[in-house]
Amino acid sequence: MRLKSQYVVILAIAGVLLLFFGINSLFGRNKAANAKAPPSAAAAGPPSVQVKLTPPTLRDVQVVMRGRTEAARSVVVRSETAGVVAAVPAAEGSFVRQGQVLCRLAVDARQASLDQARAVLKSRQLQRKAAADLAEKGYRSETQVLEAQANLDAATAQVRAAEIALRQVEIRAPFAGVLDKRDAEVGTYLSPGQPCGTLIELNPLLVVGDVPETQAANLRVGAPATAKLVSGQMLSGKVRYVSRDADPQTRTYRVEVAVPNGQMIVRAGLSAELRVASGAGSSHLVPVSTLVLDSAGRQGVRHVLPDGRVAFAPVTVQEETAQGMWVSGLSGTVNVITVGQSFVADGQKVRVVQTR
Repeated sequence: MRLKSQYVVILAIAGVLLLFFGINSLFGRNKAANAKAPPSAAAAGPPSVQVKLTPPTLRDVQVVMRGRTEAARSVVVRSETAGVVAAVPAAEGSFVRQGQVLCRLAVDARQASLDQARAVLKSRQLQRKAAADLAEKGYRSETQVLEAQANLDAATAQVRAAEIALRQVEIRAPFAGVLDKRDAEVGTYLSPGQPCGTLIELNPLLVVGDVPETQAANLRVGAPATAKLVSGQMLSGKVRYVSRDADPQTRTYRVEVAVPNGQMIVRAGLSAELRVASGAGSSHLVPVSTLVLDSAGRQGVRHVLPDGRVAFAPVTVQEETAQGMWVSGLSGTVNVITVGQSFVADGQKVRVVQTR
């Protein structure tokens, strides 16, 4: 069945009208979208950042480091002579006084040697007296008198040596402390130089830390310090030593703080947080999130200058608290960027939104 020519014309006209209105509708939507589109980034102006006005605060500056407790002195007490251990009067782990016997060796023939030396000394004294009396009467020469005196001096020295040898059988504590380890038991044979035990001094107690080279110059001998042990116990003392030579591996300096420990309750080897006062100085309290790194890897904060441009200031962290981070390195009151600091560059112009 074939369509009539008038129907074909009507269908063609309808198709052209539909095509026209479709194209017109499409272009109209594009114009509306373009009209509603936001302005370009160039037309929007500089980016916005939030800042916090941070004034300087004068406060006591402390150098904080990880530390540990150590004995003030630790000495391996050794035998000065040879012999078999006959007694160990001091118990391992007990407190001992200075001069207290830690190990006693068998006397053996030492007492007999001393008795013999004393007998020889008495004989030499008599010979010296007789020589002097005879010399006065002209029956002895001056040379014979001097010889008798020399024999007397030698006998005196032998007595002294025998007394020292007898005294050395008692190995005594060189200072008051704790016999932390006993190396010899009854029946042990000790040669000269072999250990009887290890003696440690716990009063005063040392709290030792390692300070980085950037802060070592701030510490002084005699500065007050506090140490917080893992148990929560607080110790107070003063710096007694700051190393002048850095550890070649860690580039840190050893710091020793002496604290009283009269009851010897605190042991050596405990971990501690050590805080040493290094004087008063200007500090700024900034949020932890404001700390960033620059292209050189330095830690610092970005702030806004009075002309509205961004600047980077390297800082040194002094102390971390619940309120924020105390830092040094900033000058005067600064507008620290708290939001957007990671998306702006040094020297860039920004719009400032002040926050509390």
